[in-house]
Formats: sequence, structure tokens, C-alpha cells
Amino acid sequence: MLRDAIRSLAEAKIGPFAAEVDEQARFPREAHDALVANDLHAVHVPEEYGGAGADALATVIVIEEVARVCASSSLIPAVNKLGSLPVILSGSEELKKKYLGPLAKGEGMFSYCLSEPDAGSDAAGMKTKAVRDGDFWVLNGVKRWITNAGESEYYTVMAVTDPEKRSKGISAFVVEKSDEGVSFGAPEKKLGIKGSPTREVYLDNVRIPLDRMIGEEGTGFATAMKTLDHTRITIAAQALGIAQGALDYAKGYVQERKQFGKPIADFQGIQFMLADMAMKLEAARQLTYAAAAKSERLDGDLTFFGAAAKCFASDVAMEVTTDAVQLLGGYGYTRDYPVERMMRDAKITQIYEGTNQVQRIVMSRNLP
Repeated sequence: MLRDAIRSLAEAKIGPFAAEVDEQARFPREAHDALVANDLHAVHVPEEYGGAGADALATVIVIEEVARVCASSSLIPAVNKLGSLPVILSGSEELKKKYLGPLAKGEGMFSYCLSEPDAGSDAAGMKTKAVRDGDFWVLNGVKRWITNAGESEYYTVMAVTDPEKRSKGISAFVVEKSDEGVSFGAPEKKLGIKGSPTREVYLDNVRIPLDRMIGEEGTGFATAMKTLDHTRITIAAQALGIAQGALDYAKGYVQERKQFGKPIADFQGIQFMLADMAMKLEAARQLTYAAAAKSERLDGDLTFFGAAAKCFASDVAMEVTTDAVQLLGGYGYTRDYPVERMMRDAKITQIYEGTNQVQRIVMSRNLP
């Protein structure tokens, strides 16, 4: 029922704008409004803070179905979870009440600020600093590759509070868009997910009250890594959706396209390509759903499964979308058909929330 409801909404209210959103590289306002109106923009927020209280699997299904028609739009529910999960996992009760309520109501999106110009895969090498000044923390630094920056009202920011301790000297904070000293760089010109703005976030003497720290001082990096264990599964979900959209389109196309007097779907070479695409996609889906169940139960092997799901599903998405372009031949290479967009969108799922090389390191250190 959940899948059917989201698919209907996505096909009616989100899909029709996907090509235009990509072409104009604009925020998918129609998708945002439709998701908020149907309470699907941040389904993970617990009921006690006004949210839908969806479990990890339901959240995956929402993201997957939105990504099937528009990958950029699927980053609205995905990044709302990424940005707010540190508050859910480690924040004080006051912090949860203050920020999860507005998020659940659709009054503001949440972004996640971990990466920096010189701190990507080595996130612990960050330079953004937070210095205590009486009843305030003062933040200075630059965060890069921030999804939905400028659109979001709230930002979970990781900053160094004790430079001597490396990862154990990093703390997490909630910064608001309206805080004095917060500004944004120009939107990045990207290969894909063009409807989801990616910008730098500049923190210039941003003074925030002490109670905006998430959890204890020095626990920010641990919270950031724990967050990714859960949210990598949402990237796997996004990859699944992109791949499913490409497979669905290619499947329809090969039944219509005729060569040598018959539909190309009648040729065994085409049938085998579709069979491989469907098989790998289904394997990725089963792994992702299993990881989502582990995320919900807080299983001990979640770190391995989260990394495995993200890595495998994104590799499958890249393969399936590339094959979909091939199945459409010359048409697949044009912007008149959606599969080239899906191929461009799929690429980022192998890179963000930890590159697939980093996922393999994570898996090797957490073998079940």
C-alpha cells in the first residue's frame, strides 16, 4: 500500500517535472510541495515529535519510489534523514523538540555538513573550528558538497573543539540558515542530480548558544559515523529507484522498437541484457531491505550491511542505467529520453556518503 501510494504520487506530481528540473538545474519545488503535502518529506521523524514515525524500511521505499522518477527529488526525504539523524541519535530532548517538530511539519529541511575542501574521505582531517566563548560557541570554517545548501533551514555541522584529539576532538552542532555569519557559495555545476543544489557553506564567526551542541563535546565524529551506518542505506534506496526507473523504461522501449521486422525484445541478446539487469537489481534490493531491517533493529552487523548495500546497489545502478542507454541505442544518448539523465544521476551514488572504495574499507574492517 505504501509503495502504491508513493508511486502514484511520484508519477503524477514529481515525474512530469523531472526533465525540466534537470535541464534548468533548479530545485524541484513541485516535488517538495507534493512530498510535504502528503507527509512524505521526512517520514523517519518519530511520532512524539510530530512525525510519521516510519521505520527504516518504509523510509527506503519512499526514497526508492521517488528516485524511480526523479533522483534529485529523492534527496529531499534522504537528506532530511541524514541531516536530522544526529539530533535523533545523540541530541538532547530539548534539541529534538526544537528541530524535529518544524522538520516534520515541512517548515524547514535539514542538511548535513561533514565534508570540507581538504577533508573528504578523511573526514577527521577537518579544519572547521568551534571555540567556546562564555555562553556561546563560535564557529569558523568552510563545508563543501553540502546537499540542499541554501534551501535547508537547519544544518548539522561537525567542527573541531579540541585540535589535539583528532576524531575525538570533533563535536556536532545545529546551525540555522538565519544565524549571523552563515552564507553559501555558488551552486556546483554537476554531471547529475542537478535539481538538488550542492553548495559550500561558509561559517564566519557564527555564534550559537551552548545548547545547540548535539550530544557531549568530542562525540561529534562518532555520531557522524553512526549516522552514516543508517543513511548509507538511503543512498542504496536511491540507487535502486534510479535503476528501476531505467529498467522499466528500457523494458517498454524494446517491446516497441522494431528492427529486422520484429520488436528488438524478441532477440536473445536483448533478453539476456534485461535478465541480467533485473537479476542484479533484485539482488541489490534484497540486500538493501535486509540492511534497512538491521538499521531498525540496531543489529551489531549494521555497519557492514549499510556499507555493502550502498556499495552494491550503487554499482548496480551505474551498470543498469548504462545498459538502459545501450538498449535505446542512439535515442538513449539524447535528452529526449530519460535514461541518459538516470545514468548521470546514478554516478553520484557511487561517490557520496563515502566512496565505494571507502565502503570496501568499512566492509573489510567489519566482516560479519
